[in-house]
Amino acid sequence: MSGHSHWASIKHKKQESDAKKGKEFSKIARVLMTAARDGGADPTTNIKLQVAIDQAREVNMPKENIDRAIKKGAGGDPESRLESATYEGFGPAGTAFLVDTITDNRNRTISEIRKIFDTKGGRLGEVNSVRRLFNRKGFLTVPGNAYKEDDVLNAALEAGADDAQLVGDLFEITCDPKDFETVKNYLKGKNFKLGSAEITFVPTNYVPVQDKNESRKILELMESLEDHDDVQKVYANFDIPDAIIAEVSSMAK
Repeated sequence: MSGHSHWASIKHKKQESDAKKGKEFSKIARVLMTAARDGGADPTTNIKLQVAIDQAREVNMPKENIDRAIKKGAGGDPESRLESATYEGFGPAGTAFLVDTITDNRNRTISEIRKIFDTKGGRLGEVNSVRRLFNRKGFLTVPGNAYKEDDVLNAALEAGADDAQLVGDLFEITCDPKDFETVKNYLKGKNFKLGSAEITFVPTNYVPVQDKNESRKILELMESLEDHDDVQKVYANFDIPDAIIAEVSSMAK
């Protein structure tokens, strides 16, 4: 996840404007509505909803916005009649992409996602064309400069994580999705500060990319997909060195 970790931190800094936050709030509201619709309004019995609430709090979404979205979803509001759909595709340099969406019009969304792939040097794939290249995992990070490595690794394993390792300046911890809340709460109880904390898709293998031009194309595709209103999450198996990500991102400003 090294390439993604650095890309995520850069993306976070780029999303600090009010316009970006407004779009992010809108996307998270959709997740809250569909989670409440599918599993009920009680986060203690609806893990998907609890994860969505945590994500909303991480971006400082107002409590009234969170409550309103949950109420709409649980109450069957027409606005909550949304569908989840995951699209698969290929990017430059043989990279693979999974794109999670929530949409009220599948035909429109798939057409627009296909256009993004086509214009950014990739192509939309068939169902199950790349899904086998990813495993669904709970994923958490802890800042690497704040704690001793043994303390973090031991705590992660005690919590029931599958794996924990220092990657760059972050400890990256993975676990079975069903154990995600247990691992997260255990680490919080041990006073570890968490960065990312989500259920995500982790590549089984990574595609190393050293070429700056190919790296730029991949990151442009990633950002264009993430910027689409219907897209919730984008997962990819690129491994671009942090230095190249930083350089390409600075050139795009």
